[in-house]
Amino acid sequence: MTIKVLAIDDSRTIRSLMNATLTDAGFDSCIAEDGVDGLAKMEDFAPDVIITDLNMPNLDGFGVIDGVRNHPVHGSCPVLVLTTESSTELKTRARDAGATGWIVKPFDRDRLVGAINRVAG
Repeated sequence: MTIKVLAIDDSRTIRSLMNATLTDAGFDSCIAEDGVDGLAKMEDFAPDVIITDLNMPNLDGFGVIDGVRNHPVHGSCPVLVLTTESSTELKTRARDAGATGWIVKPFDRDRLVGAINRVAG
């Protein structure tokens, strides 16, 4: 079974890189431009893993984590945070909110693919 990954980022460049990386690695990918778009796409796409940026308009990454964790169907879906932020305080806040892992941009393809495979089981 192919792993389905929903990637959420407001940067067009990052979305393009993520889509290429995920597709090249053999994942089924769905790309969203902000948290609102991501949570809406989550309903129909039913991802195995969600990757989200933290700093986005409309709904930030913390809102995405909260929306996923409070969802009756997708509440246990692993959420990886992909961001330029690296402070211990933000990492702790994300973990406390329910994030499964943290990856700092710019991302390394192999590390990202490895993290997805680990959290997808």
